[in-house]
Amino acid sequence: MGVVAGVRVAARRARLLPPWVKRADAAATRRINGWHSHPHVDQFWWRFTGFADKGVLWFTAAGVLAVVGHRRAAARGLLSLITASAVTNLIAKRVFGGDRPALEDVPIGRRLPIQPSSRTFPSGHSASAAAFTAGVALESPRVGAALAPVALGVAYSRLHTGVHWLSDVIGGLAIGVGVAAAGAAIVRPRPGPPPPPVPPGADRTLPAAPDGEGVFIAVNRSAGTSVVRADPIDVLAERLPRAELQVLESDEDPGRAIAAALARPVPPRIVGICGGDGSVACVADEARRAGVPLLIIPAGTFNHFARTAGLASVDAAVDAVQRGEGVRVDLAELTFGAHEPITVTNVASVGVYPDFVAEREQVQRRVGNKWLAAVVAAARVLRRSDPVTVVVDGRRAEVWTLFVGVGRNERDLPAPLQRRTLDDGLLDVRALHAGSRAGAIASLAFGRRTAAVVRALRLVPERVEAFTTTKLTVDVRPRGGQPPGFAHDGEVALDEPAAASAHLSAPGYRTRIRILPGALDVYRPATTDEGRPASD
Repeated sequence: MGVVAGVRVAARRARLLPPWVKRADAAATRRINGWHSHPHVDQFWWRFTGFADKGVLWFTAAGVLAVVGHRRAAARGLLSLITASAVTNLIAKRVFGGDRPALEDVPIGRRLPIQPSSRTFPSGHSASAAAFTAGVALESPRVGAALAPVALGVAYSRLHTGVHWLSDVIGGLAIGVGVAAAGAAIVRPRPGPPPPPVPPGADRTLPAAPDGEGVFIAVNRSAGTSVVRADPIDVLAERLPRAELQVLESDEDPGRAIAAALARPVPPRIVGICGGDGSVACVADEARRAGVPLLIIPAGTFNHFARTAGLASVDAAVDAVQRGEGVRVDLAELTFGAHEPITVTNVASVGVYPDFVAEREQVQRRVGNKWLAAVVAAARVLRRSDPVTVVVDGRRAEVWTLFVGVGRNERDLPAPLQRRTLDDGLLDVRALHAGSRAGAIASLAFGRRTAAVVRALRLVPERVEAFTTTKLTVDVRPRGGQPPGFAHDGEVALDEPAAASAHLSAPGYRTRIRILPGALDVYRPATTDEGRPASD
């Protein structure tokens, strides 16, 4: 940049940024550079900011959101990010520019391996983070709130590594939010989701508990910590005052708590679980074996099974148990060799998804946030995973992932995480056959239609095989010296070390899955002829 152009840029910024802003920038930079942080902390921040380079962090987050059903939010977030990035890099940086903080003032351990060479105002990383998060929040406020700390972390990482001034970061955040707001004015966000259609299932009369007498509810407080919602315990205590609520410790098994209650001399008439899909599966196993109805209080991150059953809120579940309204649902049974069978409520799988679940649990123990853990885990797993060799009812195949859903799912999805039926008596099997890694990522993130477009261009010849059955035998072969793990309902059923050490079939292991028709009574509001929950 020539001297005249440099003077022009400096003059423009001087007009826009008054002296007090420059003083604030200098004071903030001195304060941050003066903090004495552990080298591991410094390393975390420059690795974290590197993960956000070129939007990799946010494209990964979009893939995770799309897989778990927030496709519209993912699309708006990406469109906002792309627009904000263009505005920032093609317009704002050229108009305003500016020099970055002096490198010699930044502690050596914080400096990026490769220093950015673009103009400093505004921060492109901050603009992208704000645009994506605000765009997602417009479609799904709860998910946006969960992503907000991640976006602010990206913004702070630019200060911690010494590559931006405070005003650069604030300017980038403002541009990102402004772009998302402008997008909302052009294409309005979809209003709050309508009540989900309730799947077929004959309404049943179950034991009623208007005040909660005879109801035992295990409360998993560690479930759903990555979403913002009111504390369900307050609602339960107010509306079911005679119910027994047992708040579980962070490492306590909900199934064991329910089993202990059912083993009492006077067991509860109704058992309940306040938690997510993994907790529901544990308790459903105990309720099925004891022959008692199950009350599900949706309090997890995704609540796939609760949403399928028509339980959109805590109040809907309480209404159902107070009136004695419910439905009989199918479950599945997953067996490894001579091990005790495991009850499955939604889906069982082997391949990339179990790897993702196991990695997410490890990361979540360190970072505490399930959404952030999911983003990091997805990036790691998709980068290093290999196809899995399985033998399905005697047919050998190389697959990226094999899903076995309880009840039929949406036809065009290779990852059927949420069932669409309650009592059709079928297992819905989806196998994503091995091909390119890019094709597997596209298929798992954005569904079969997106993958079909890419296949039409002969870039990723992926193939999804789908069929229904009532029982299935799957032999899982070793991968890299040991067989891969198996997962169900968002939890690891059999991890790789357990699979390698278990006395199952060799080499690898064998698992059997069968449908259990009408295996469990679940409370849900009675439905009208149109398939919606009845209202008073």
